[in-house]
Amino acid sequence: MIEAGQPEVKTVDTITKLDETHRGQVVIAASHGGEYAGYCAAKGHVRAVIFNDAGVGKDRAGLASLRYLDGLRIAAATASHMSARIGDGADMREHGIVSFVNERAARVGCAPGQSVLECARKMLAAPASDVPVPVHAESRFVVRDTPGQQRVVVMDSASLIEPGDAGCIVITASHGALLGGNPDKAIGPDVVAAVFSDAGIGKDRAAISRLPALDRRGIAAGTVSADSARIGDGRSVYDEGVLSHVNQTATAMGIKPGMTTREFVDRVTAAGRG
Repeated sequence: MIEAGQPEVKTVDTITKLDETHRGQVVIAASHGGEYAGYCAAKGHVRAVIFNDAGVGKDRAGLASLRYLDGLRIAAATASHMSARIGDGADMREHGIVSFVNERAARVGCAPGQSVLECARKMLAAPASDVPVPVHAESRFVVRDTPGQQRVVVMDSASLIEPGDAGCIVITASHGALLGGNPDKAIGPDVVAAVFSDAGIGKDRAAISRLPALDRRGIAAGTVSADSARIGDGRSVYDEGVLSHVNQTATAMGIKPGMTTREFVDRVTAAGRG
């Protein structure tokens, strides 16, 4: 159960790093609004949450958290990716404009067109949910572990990257934005290559800002179009993703926009044999 106390509006760059201070609070989170992000919000026992709509994208995956959280009786909304930089909580709070709300949020007066902060303040009146959060389906899996080739790991969120993934190719369904604009947070371990979603690119082209930061570490990186693969769904990014942007390190390996994620993996693998 949520502890008693006056709820507040909290702001974070990513929903994957919640702690006890966010329990029972309204959280403005600059993460995409995919289902995995909704799961993280529910596991963090937030009162309500506002995400970035990540360009909406394939199968409206950038909004998938709204329906998911309605089922758990948690108010949720998204901000337009063109109004605020994905991955930047402060920009979401200051400049975000609401694009979509779920039924629980609408009940407390939230509506598209409101500022994110106005919507968040209305969410303070939302009742805290005590619905148990179901176990989420597998969110990280290995698709190749062949001797003599880089291991390929696919995951729903870049937050699932582990120290042991150094030297691997990682395919993530997270957005390609720097968290809070900080290049030091582009990725943790020294992976060989990484793929993200372009989350509709959005304001200030924020959703592809990891790419040049990873160039500086010699890591090949690309983003797949949010319209080609479901953001927050690693399997979709691996099986269906089509590259929209690549960095210079990837370009030097012969990787180009228009290639598939699987072709990206093949080109990185071939470069590793050279």
